[in-house]
Amino acid sequence: MNTQQIEAAKEQFGKLLEKQLARVEAMKAQGDFVNYKELDKITIGVCGGDGIGPAITGQAQRVLEYLLKDEVATGKVEFKVIDGLTIERRAEEMAAIPADVLTELKTCDVILKGPTTTPRKGDGLPNIESANVAMRKELDLFANVRPVRIPEQGIDWTFYRENTEGGYAAGKEGVSVTDDLGIDFTIATSQGCDRIIRAAFEFAKANGKTRVTAVTKANIIKTTDGKFLENFYRIAKEYDGITADDWYIDIMTAKLLDEQRRRDFEVVVLPNLYGDIITDEAAELQGGVGTAGSANIGKKYAMFEAIHGSAPRMVQEGRDIYADPCSVIRAGAMLLSHIGYTEKANQLYNALDICTVTEKKLVLTGRDTGATGAEFADYIMETIAKN
Repeated sequence: MNTQQIEAAKEQFGKLLEKQLARVEAMKAQGDFVNYKELDKITIGVCGGDGIGPAITGQAQRVLEYLLKDEVATGKVEFKVIDGLTIERRAEEMAAIPADVLTELKTCDVILKGPTTTPRKGDGLPNIESANVAMRKELDLFANVRPVRIPEQGIDWTFYRENTEGGYAAGKEGVSVTDDLGIDFTIATSQGCDRIIRAAFEFAKANGKTRVTAVTKANIIKTTDGKFLENFYRIAKEYDGITADDWYIDIMTAKLLDEQRRRDFEVVVLPNLYGDIITDEAAELQGGVGTAGSANIGKKYAMFEAIHGSAPRMVQEGRDIYADPCSVIRAGAMLLSHIGYTEKANQLYNALDICTVTEKKLVLTGRDTGATGAEFADYIMETIAKN
């Protein structure tokens, strides 16, 4: 046994503990979740990103402005366009988010964000951090939220995936003790568990949902998953009228395919790794990960986005006007729901279902053989007006 290797591993583990305990203290100092009803004005930032991002977020903004025209007129809601989160600007400044852009983002309550390009080896760009990862860190966006709706199958799910802990929290800080032994870490804090679980229950309460389900493997991973599950049932007692139950991750992946049982699920809250797996499975049932909108939510800020890439080739070929805006428009529906405009969010969800599934008068092909994004946004707004 190599004593020196063991001592080096202990030292590395000690540094990880110090870092995580400091994070716990920072979470303890946080305030409560923002109450949008108490705000004099809600500022919605629209950050186009790069590639097709500005084109599709522009159409989503048009739809949101249509739905919120009365609130904009009274000054309750304002839209702020934030430029500068392009790969060219980020590469020039060697920053995941340029400083002035980050300052502007922090003046907003919620953000609708287009896709951004993350450099990869061999593309000639500097090795800068993903703008999404940086935004989650800077704004402490600890909840990744994905809805999946398949009305014809009776499916209406909203997943709350913890974004900052679990198996991913120390992904670069595992310990190679010897050539034969490697150890990674799963992290759970009381504060981290509480805030994601409470966010899920608050969403259920605000949106008329009657069931919240936790997914863990607490029968095997007893300390961290056990803490998550214990905190889940403690918090559930505060929410009268909402049923709380739990499933293990392995059987949950099966039950999402069970046509009899899956209709019962409404809001699902999960640690990081399980949430990554389950939300991709759920989105595939809806038609693929490209059909889903996504949200990253913190106590003070929230960011809503399409989950597909920036498609720079479409811009190079002059086809960005034909880019499909549905994913970011769906993210806009999530934004509406998050800030308390549930009825308007449901109007938008229903219009998307009609325009993309049941009626489908226009088809988006990404080329001049189909509709432009602007024409499709018009179609959605006309559908809202008729229904």
